[in-house]
Amino acid sequence: MAYKAIDIANKLLSHAANTGEGEFMSNMKLQKMLYYQQGFHLAYFNAPLFEEDIEAWMYGPVVPCVYEYFKGNGSMGLEPLTEEISLQEVEEALFNEVFNVYGAFSASGLMNMTHQETPWLTTPTGVGNIISKEKLIQFFRTRLQ
Repeated sequence: MAYKAIDIANKLLSHAANTGEGEFMSNMKLQKMLYYQQGFHLAYFNAPLFEEDIEAWMYGPVVPCVYEYFKGNGSMGLEPLTEEISLQEVEEALFNEVFNVYGAFSASGLMNMTHQETPWLTTPTGVGNIISKEKLIQFFRTRLQ
């Protein structure tokens, strides 16, 4: 079942606020975390976590509707919007695993990582340039363990 990208974004923000040092996530980091969550979900379940497209922007992958929603915050940390949604049990386990691994990196660290990965490298950079779900599936299947 695909969710709304803004609901997954809120789930990521809630996790960031409630784990570790309780720091709020920036919009830049949120965008990269959405990319990794979508990529691993597609690779593992062969279905999207959310339907909205991810685009290849200059600073890495971006979900435009989520970016637009939070862009007024600049680089400040983002507070969760609402109560977070629950995923199916197996989806929740994968979500937590991806969060635990990639959430440890800074926004710029995640940006640098995405810039070395095939989905971003093989998609022209700019607003409107969609990173295809097929590229995400092919790349992230090589990352599943």
